[in-house]
Amino acid sequence: MASERATLKVADRSEFGSRTSRRLRRSGLVPGVLYGGGKDARPFQVPEREVRSILIHGGALIDVVFDGSRPTPVVVKEQQRDPVRGDLVHLDLLEVRLDEAIQAEVSIELLGTEEAPGVKEGGVLEHVTHQITIEALPTAIPESIAADVSGMSIGDTLQLSALTPPEGVQFALGEGVDADEVTIATLSPPRIEEEPEPEVEEEAELVGEEGEVPEGEEAPAEGEAPAEGEGEAPAEGGESSEGE
Repeated sequence: MASERATLKVADRSEFGSRTSRRLRRSGLVPGVLYGGGKDARPFQVPEREVRSILIHGGALIDVVFDGSRPTPVVVKEQQRDPVRGDLVHLDLLEVRLDEAIQAEVSIELLGTEEAPGVKEGGVLEHVTHQITIEALPTAIPESIAADVSGMSIGDTLQLSALTPPEGVQFALGEGVDADEVTIATLSPPRIEEEPEPEVEEEAELVGEEGEVPEGEEAPAEGEAPAEGEGEAPAEGGESSEGE
């Protein structure tokens, strides 16, 4: 029912261009366009904080309300984000009829990743396909498609054909593409890290053994006479020759 759908309140936008869009974003607003419904495209602007909350918690189908207008059911057509910061910079919405099936992109969520036997053995679980195109009535579009990987062992591959879509939902694959050809996840053997060869370390130890100098002393330079008193044999009788 419409009362259960999230509502996004937007305002008409009459100014366009990249400079205007930058000014809007600096003011905390996101520019967007509403398409569909057999009408001309309708530009709008919406507070970034509100649209962010709707995109996270609102579900696939939401209602858009312009000032003084009735709610319009829409789905997100495209989100444009800053490639560095990830901030939303533009939003395209598509008006839909609730009694006509449409196609939409839905994320695939892996369930039971920690329980998979292959993961417990140290295997590497790779999520290959993150989104899939589905066809359904706007009211039946799920937020995500669940993929249970809790039974996967090392060497296993999960294909789209193993997933069961929710009631009223069909996978919309391209012409000639079979569900057995779409890989959702793989579980590979553990990655073996090669240990560093010890040759360099052994060579360093050998260098340290040759010509070692007691700690706290410096070796004399080549050709330099030892310091006074170093390396001199005592005079006969054990007395020093000094003072003779």
